[in-house]
Amino acid sequence: MIGGHDLGGKHGLGPINPEPESEEPLFHAEWERRIFALTLATGMLGQWNIDESRHARERQHPVDYLKQSYFENWLVGLEKLLDEKHLLERANQQQNQQENLRIPDAVGVEKILASGGPTLMPDTALARFGIGAKVTVPKRQGSGHTRVPAYVQGASGEIVDHYGTHVFPDANARGDRRGEHLYSVRFDGESLWGNESQGQSVFIDLWEPYLEATAI
Repeated sequence: MIGGHDLGGKHGLGPINPEPESEEPLFHAEWERRIFALTLATGMLGQWNIDESRHARERQHPVDYLKQSYFENWLVGLEKLLDEKHLLERANQQQNQQENLRIPDAVGVEKILASGGPTLMPDTALARFGIGAKVTVPKRQGSGHTRVPAYVQGASGEIVDHYGTHVFPDANARGDRRGEHLYSVRFDGESLWGNESQGQSVFIDLWEPYLEATAI
């Protein structure tokens, strides 16, 4: 979906003035630390994946998304997931019955965070595109989760690398864990950002369903 979170190429938002990386704190307030911890803790229950979590944050009005801070949007997404998965109701019911929820101990949490979430999957189909292939990103509509940014839709580029088959986030956000071929695509900066980006290139990792062969 193209919502408030998809900011690349948007106008009227003013300059970006990030804090120097050497000075930026991990958290700006204690409540941010708690939201981070709550999100990790509930994620360990195994009731949703990272793409479902991202999509939960995206599914709010763009005005709300933009006026809220980073961790406020995390909280909105977490509340939505807890409600949709009925976890609060199930927690109350556990007083009378046991439910097999995955709840690792502190050592288990540390191992999970250190290993991350693997996305590489076995190849089940041949790749449609080879290195050097010219491809175009069709313009998309819809309300589902996607990792193709709006500013590259309609643009054409060239395949420069192929990473194999990885979990396709659009399907994974619906709970359908399946793989698609993943490529690095180079775009001329000028075609995306105008004359000010002449001579520059933009590299974007894009899954195969996002791409079509460029018509000659």
